[in-house]
Amino acid sequence: MRVASAICLILASVVILPAAQENPTAAARRMAFDQILDLYVREGLVYYRALKSDRAKLDAYVAWVADTPMDSASRDERLAFWLNAYDALVLKTVVDHYPIPRRSQEYPDRSIRQIPGAFERLPHRVARRTLTLDAIEQEVLSAFKDPRVYLAIGRGAMDSGRLRSEAFAPATIEAQLTEVAAECVTMRQCVEVDRANSQVTISSIFSWRSQDFIASYAGAARDPFTTRSPIERAVLALVEPKLLTIEREYLAKNEFKVAFKPFDWALNDLTGRGGR
Repeated sequence: MRVASAICLILASVVILPAAQENPTAAARRMAFDQILDLYVREGLVYYRALKSDRAKLDAYVAWVADTPMDSASRDERLAFWLNAYDALVLKTVVDHYPIPRRSQEYPDRSIRQIPGAFERLPHRVARRTLTLDAIEQEVLSAFKDPRVYLAIGRGAMDSGRLRSEAFAPATIEAQLTEVAAECVTMRQCVEVDRANSQVTISSIFSWRSQDFIASYAGAARDPFTTRSPIERAVLALVEPKLLTIEREYLAKNEFKVAFKPFDWALNDLTGRGGR
């Protein structure tokens, strides 16, 4: 009887304990970042001026990600952490220099690209590592083998992934990335089917990270797209099932050309547009 009772207690404890529970400190910090996004982000645009004047919570979050080890965390915890860290560091980079002075004729006024080395040279401390934004994207996020992350991160630009008004969370990360991919087909800066000109225009992000998209999606392309280039097959496999019926019927004729859209590096700034 004692053995049976012990077994019952063990089974009960297994049922009661959650399969994967986010660290309480990490959950609290994520919720703090979630509040920042909820307050200052609208439809992917940011009230940068207001955020700059009230940046204490952002700075506190960035300080936390700097010295938080992630080696023993689950995959979903690590993925949510790094996506949030990237977005927070982009916000910090902008507000550190806001309003951004013009230095180059190559990019729009106030663009994050007007900040020297914003992506490729400025160092950041994350998870006890020193990395640039480019290194986070190309070395850390790429290791997750899920190219949807490239559509998810906010690069501080109009044509980047739409910065969400909520933080990425381990418990919902798959649903959030599914939403990111679904949103792509609704945004002209991501994909646009131009039936009048027989052209499908897609974001430059697909060309920047073409090998990752090809590896994940090219093999899933359906007829009649199997004869197209690997990156075209990959993009079509990702977006075609989510398009409108009339667009899918048009694409099924396979008489269109694919072009990459020049990336718009204009700052995703909502300041002045919404009364702040």
